[in-house]
Amino acid sequence: MATRTDTGHERRPGQKRKPPRKPSSIGSVWRSTIGKKAVMAVTGLIMLAYLVAHMFANLKIFFGPGDLNGYAHWLRTLGEPFLPHEGFLWLARVGLLASVVLHGVAAYQLSRRDLAARPRGYAHQRRRASYATRTMRWGGVILGLFIVWHILDLTTLTVNERAEPGHPYENVVATFSTWYGNTIYIVAMLALGLHIRHGFWSAAQTLGAGRPRRDRALKLAANGLATVLTCGFIAVPIGVMSGVVS
Repeated sequence: MATRTDTGHERRPGQKRKPPRKPSSIGSVWRSTIGKKAVMAVTGLIMLAYLVAHMFANLKIFFGPGDLNGYAHWLRTLGEPFLPHEGFLWLARVGLLASVVLHGVAAYQLSRRDLAARPRGYAHQRRRASYATRTMRWGGVILGLFIVWHILDLTTLTVNERAEPGHPYENVVATFSTWYGNTIYIVAMLALGLHIRHGFWSAAQTLGAGRPRRDRALKLAANGLATVLTCGFIAVPIGVMSGVVS
């Protein structure tokens, strides 16, 4: 006589019970709150490393078109002949895109999970402590929209009316010669500074670097890093607006 299993399927006499399928370790990590925070921390550090390198590259604009255009050409040929032309750039783009998507999805899911677990009766008490959370949330939205604009502006050259393919120096000058190009960029960089300030501290805590003796040093590092990156990026449009870069 057949018996019914817990899943509703019938099992015949003598038929062995199938062991339950074990969830994958990657899936278990991703479903957990700690796992999502770890993903955000790691992808955030990957993007932070890119931003530091990108800022130093942008500052080459102050040394003239030869330096910046030469650097852009070097990036396109980096890794040849092992990699095809622009192969390194595409690998970097795919890695950054994956980091941005994972970072954004994890942030959204953690936000929804936090809202679902928040008692309604304590909503007025949570508002005072949610400044950093609101800053990170809206800063992330602003930065996400800016990334789309930045790609259309200086990568595909779709919205850059005076763009010249293969001339990044001239394209940057063209962008920051418009009021809207400056406004969008500067607002986004201010949001980036706040995002880095809160995100660096949060990532350090998630990855276990936070200790009572290190808290002061980590806060100073977060503030310093956010200030340097913000000022470094904003220096470029200010240089164009002031005529130092032309």
